[in-house]
Amino acid sequence: MSNGGERREKVGAALVVGGGIGGMQAALDLADAGIKVYLVESKPAIGGVMSQLDKTFPTNDCAMCTMAPRLVAIGRHKDIEVLTLTEVERIEGEPGNFTVTLRRRARFVDENVCTGCGSCVANCPVRFIPQPLDSIPPVKLAPEVQARVDQIIAEHRNRPGPLMPILQSINAVYNYFPEDVLRYVSQQLGIPLTHILRVATFYNAFSIVPRGKYIINVCMGTTCYVRGSERLMERFSDTLKIKPEETTPDMLFTLKAVRCIGCCGLAPAVMIGDTVYGKLTVKEIPGIIKKFQGANGHGQAHTG
Repeated sequence: MSNGGERREKVGAALVVGGGIGGMQAALDLADAGIKVYLVESKPAIGGVMSQLDKTFPTNDCAMCTMAPRLVAIGRHKDIEVLTLTEVERIEGEPGNFTVTLRRRARFVDENVCTGCGSCVANCPVRFIPQPLDSIPPVKLAPEVQARVDQIIAEHRNRPGPLMPILQSINAVYNYFPEDVLRYVSQQLGIPLTHILRVATFYNAFSIVPRGKYIINVCMGTTCYVRGSERLMERFSDTLKIKPEETTPDMLFTLKAVRCIGCCGLAPAVMIGDTVYGKLTVKEIPGIIKKFQGANGHGQAHTG
């Protein structure tokens, strides 16, 4: 640009406001041209609306397939600095010579060492007020329950990582995790209840709600589904008078839909306890229910 016969060269950096797909591409184009780029985004991460989409119109291209290469390129580019949780407060000066004032919200984590594990979110002291275990009243269990739980804890307390075997043993006794028992284990082991609940709710074999003695797992995976597992589920539901994920009033059966039980060659397949019923037909279901009821001294099921 000429000024009074003299050429003034503008040297500096570029500011891109907005970390959507357009802002990401603009930042890459500028950085590839040798310009230092500050990419400002008010959200915790760049990506914008496209990160929430599955397909893009009109080509039906995968949104993540379009965005992922740009995310990687921005993360690796030496001339792009991403400023998330940041908003522009004011701009002063003129084109080519301006100053921008930014307001950046605190993250309370060191971005240089963050691995994205999510533990900080789960244990955020702003949303979850930590309570020292000493301030929580001791949990009182029924004498026979406490004796059984104490025995389980004593068997595994001195093992490395005792929580998982303790939970497995409690699950084997009660077939689910009573709330007061989990609180008691938390106090006895000195492990936060939030951590125990994360483990207890992660595995499908565990449950924090009461379940029947026999869990009927109807495989709804692709192979079983195309071979009629949906009809099996309907028959079990009609026979037991419960819906999927429900338990019969006598606490004998819990009906569950699972994605795969590893028996695709026997599709459609159902697992009750440790027993797998392969190539099962609808007409066999009442007999199977009666077999388990008879083993427990129950009356006949309504077979419709």
